[in-house]
Amino acid sequence: MIRASKLLPGEPTPGSSGELSHHLGREVRSLRHARDMTLEELGEKTGLSVGFLSQIERGLSNPSVIALHDIGKALGVNISWFFAENDPGPEEERDFIVRADRRRTLHYSHGITDSLLTPYLDGQLELLLSRFPPGASSGEAPYTHIGEEAGIVIAGQLDLWINGKRFRLWEGDSFTFKSTLPHRYRNPGTIETVVIWAITPPSY
Repeated sequence: MIRASKLLPGEPTPGSSGELSHHLGREVRSLRHARDMTLEELGEKTGLSVGFLSQIERGLSNPSVIALHDIGKALGVNISWFFAENDPGPEEERDFIVRADRRRTLHYSHGITDSLLTPYLDGQLELLLSRFPPGASSGEAPYTHIGEEAGIVIAGQLDLWINGKRFRLWEGDSFTFKSTLPHRYRNPGTIETVVIWAITPPSY
């Protein structure tokens, strides 16, 4: 049993997670209740402490990318489930266009954000705009999911680990790999890193 008072490696301390996400917390809590799962059971399935999971549900902390991936997996959904609904815009364009001021965004720990650039997630392609402050990472442990992904670094630098190999990418560099290979990423620079990320099918 994971003790509620213990924070595990990679979990942010209270107050260090950047912008709060009450929507995310409500979604995690409602899904957990729908699965008839206790916080302790969710902690066992994810390896995250009960205290940290409680902070997420109350909107006091944001998880890392990997932590949210593990939470979603334990609850039977992809990360994309947690994108907050936004004003979709005029009816005639909502199936085709995402206006810059209407992007659905997820906020992770350490200031990382993912903004959804595709208007829906029931097609074959998911397009994200990812921003990483200096030093921010997806987490120390690699993760996997189904599908393939590709991207291009728009600004800054990106350290990308694929199947145990580290690659350093600079502005203008692009990449592609099968998502079933263990992967993780980090901003090693001193300025914000911006990446356009494509995932097919939407399994992230």
